[in-house]
Amino acid sequence: MVNNTLSSYAASTTTIAPIEPTKSAEVPLLWKVASQPAWLIFAAAVFLVSVPVFIEAPLVRSLPWFSLALTAGWVWLSFKLMSRPSTYVWGDLLLGFSWSWLAGSIYWGWLRWEPLWHLPVESIGLPFALWCVCRNWGKIGNWFYLGSLLGTALTDVYFYLVDLIPYWRQIMQVESTTEVAAILQSAVTQVQTPWGQVWALILAIALLTIGVLPLPKKQRHWYAFSGAVLSTILVDCLFLLAAVLA
Repeated sequence: MVNNTLSSYAASTTTIAPIEPTKSAEVPLLWKVASQPAWLIFAAAVFLVSVPVFIEAPLVRSLPWFSLALTAGWVWLSFKLMSRPSTYVWGDLLLGFSWSWLAGSIYWGWLRWEPLWHLPVESIGLPFALWCVCRNWGKIGNWFYLGSLLGTALTDVYFYLVDLIPYWRQIMQVESTTEVAAILQSAVTQVQTPWGQVWALILAIALLTIGVLPLPKKQRHWYAFSGAVLSTILVDCLFLLAAVLA
């Protein structure tokens, strides 16, 4: 009886092997993501919306197939970056940018003569982005894409409301710089009407509100979204300035 009791006690006090401490290489991915400065993600989102507009647009008109092929390069690079915890955030953001680049290559390369196709083509990545957001995967890149798409949609709505679509079609059909300048001047005159100015103000307020409201949440995917939305104002202003100076 005593021997049985002692055996049971010895078994119950058997030393459990200590768990080895987690190595630095196994730090959770979420910690790596959280270590990236939010303002840097915001700045990168602004860059990826504004600067490529002036790079992809001329490239796609002269080399549409090359511009389209670059999409595969962006996707490859994004997954390459996402395979490393230290660069995961930038790969995530670049993957969202790849959808915008793909849509821009398709539309401005082959469909730019018809404004009605602009928003449907720009929405090419929408089902994928919504699917990923619902599953909480790739939040930074997909929210960047959604912000960029929203800014594009509001700008297109302005074009329809102010009746700028005819000028869009005319510009896409002429080659002479002189003719383009004349059409742009006519479009600016349309924008400067009371109707055009009121809707421009409404558009700016809407973009500012949508872009600023998520920032207090201090989450990186919202900074990417806000950067994409707010940079739409910058791009629109630059286009307007170019039209005025034409």
